[in-house]
Order: sequence, then structure tokens, then C-alpha cells
Amino acid sequence: MIIRKVELETVCGITSTFPENTRPEFAFAGKSNVGKSSLINALMNRKSLARTSGQPGKTQTVNFYNINDALYYVDLPGYGYARASVEVKAKWGKMVERYLKKSARLCCVFLLIDIRHEPSDNDKMMYEWIRSNGYAPVIIATKLDKLKRSQAAKHVKMVRTGLGMENQDILIPFSAETKQGREEIWELIERMTEEGNSI
Repeated sequence: MIIRKVELETVCGITSTFPENTRPEFAFAGKSNVGKSSLINALMNRKSLARTSGQPGKTQTVNFYNINDALYYVDLPGYGYARASVEVKAKWGKMVERYLKKSARLCCVFLLIDIRHEPSDNDKMMYEWIRSNGYAPVIIATKLDKLKRSQAAKHVKMVRTGLGMENQDILIPFSAETKQGREEIWELIERMTEEGNSI
């Protein structure tokens, strides 16, 4: 995918009304600090448009990035941030749920899981929650460069088993450092955009 134009078009807080976009949307969900902003920057071919931070819980809004005037990347708030109050966590959860239920143009939810570790209870809950909202999440196993190459297959299996994925469910290992997996994600987005536009 050639990225010609990227623009942070809409930022929605807890009480905001989500935009009624006419172009396909691709949402990105994941635990705080799993590398969501790094992935989105890699997919936008930009270094720092989506703010990356060593501090978990930084994304507290739903951010809509206009890509080539053709589609949107939607950055959802990270979950599982320990220091956020129960009240704040509940509000983030409701905001994400409202987006999943209200968006008429959502084609796919990418769920990011740290490939180094077994999926957490929060990861499993989010996976089931996305599925219960009618979507088949595509798993992006991040931080691939932190593993030795010989360990990758074992860890991919660990993530798939931990989430209870079926054989046909898609998992793409990804590294923000080497950009491994980026082309595969782009191809998936392009294919779904074409299918979505033809409906």
C-alpha cells in the first residue's frame, strides 16, 4: 500500500458523538503498552503521528486517521491499565463498546497481543468481547523482534492456543523495528477495503 496522505481527522472522547464516515474503518485494540501506536505509525509510514509512549494508558480517546481519503485507521483506548480508576476503565469500556456497535463502516478489528507472553485475562476477555459483537478479530502478535527467530513458531502457537483460535482465524506476527508483517497487514486491509466498497 502506498501511503500518500495521512491526517488525524477526528478525536472522540467519552461523551463525543462518533463521526458517520462513508469510508471503510479498521480499528486497532490492545492492552496498554502493547505497541499499538508503533503499529499504526508503521502502517501509516510515519514515525510519530500516533503518539507512542513508555507510559501505559496514554490513548484515552478514539482517534480516526484518514488514510489516502480512502479508509480510516481507528485507534481505540488501551485496556488493562492498572493505575486507571475503576470508573475510568468502565467509561473507556463503554466508549469502545459504543464504537463497535455504532460504526456502520467497521470492516475489521485488529487485536494486538504481545507475542512474548501468554494472552492475559484481559486479552482473552477482549477477544471474546469483539467476537460477541459480531467481528472476527485479526490478531497482531507484536514485539516479534524481542524473540529469537527459533522461538517465533512456539510463541505463535502459545498465543493461538491461549485465545482459543480456530485454524482459519488470522494471526500475523509483527515487529515495529523490522516492519515484518506490515505488508501482510496492508494486503489484508486492501482486500477488505475492496470487498467493503463493493457491498
